[in-house]
Amino acid sequence: MTILQAIILGIVQGISEFLPISSSAHLVLVPELLGWQIPADQIFPFDVLVQLGTLVAVILYFWKDLLRMVKAFIGGVLSGKPFAEPDSRLAWLIIVATIPAGIIGITIKDTVEAAFASATISAIFLLVTAVILWLTEHFSRPQRSLAQITWWDAVWIGLAQALAIFPGISRSGSTISTGLLRGIRREEAGRFSFLMSIPIMLAAGLLGGKDLLEVNNLAAFLPVMAIGFITAGVVGYASIRWLMKLMQTHSFKPFAYYCAGFALVALVLLQF
Repeated sequence: MTILQAIILGIVQGISEFLPISSSAHLVLVPELLGWQIPADQIFPFDVLVQLGTLVAVILYFWKDLLRMVKAFIGGVLSGKPFAEPDSRLAWLIIVATIPAGIIGITIKDTVEAAFASATISAIFLLVTAVILWLTEHFSRPQRSLAQITWWDAVWIGLAQALAIFPGISRSGSTISTGLLRGIRREEAGRFSFLMSIPIMLAAGLLGGKDLLEVNNLAAFLPVMAIGFITAGVVGYASIRWLMKLMQTHSFKPFAYYCAGFALVALVLLQF
């Protein structure tokens, strides 16, 4: 992998991790369509590392929310009233929403890894994301606040996040869409989606650490990976800020059209 490739893929990850267009599909399809022959033992740990870059971005953006949640969570546990404070309750809801992806991810790990090896499967799932986004805009009636999220809301959003372990299914797109379909307001659904991404991204990064250590000539590859990591983090932070503002006044239809268009173009090009 070259430095230019690392920068391009870092930008791709930073944009597509938080926008509802599937970072996993783009990290599979972009190198394939550009004809990059990146060694398999490099691309997977690189993908894990740039995802950690976007994890740092979301932590920095929501650090005040996270600090309040951690304080309330610890205080609630120590006082024997874990759900009394809104921030403590929100922390528990995020834990509940994280469980489905963890269970499903471990259960079908081999199937998911096989899907990542197929650009065609990624493109097909990207079409599924387009359909989800389009249907959401037609059938959702968001009106509830973050404080009104229920335990069942958390379970359904968690199941949507579990579905997004497959390349092409946008994690932010599926979770925000599920929140909207459950009647949660746009910005609030986005905030919950981004906060609940932190535990699952952290777990994925820890699990991928073993693959990183197994990279051939790791010392020589680290500078390239560091550039991708930093690029993904900077671009990811900007993407969160932009999307949080966008959701206040705009729909997801343009993203649905983009996903469908990119997926169809990719499917045609992959045949040649």
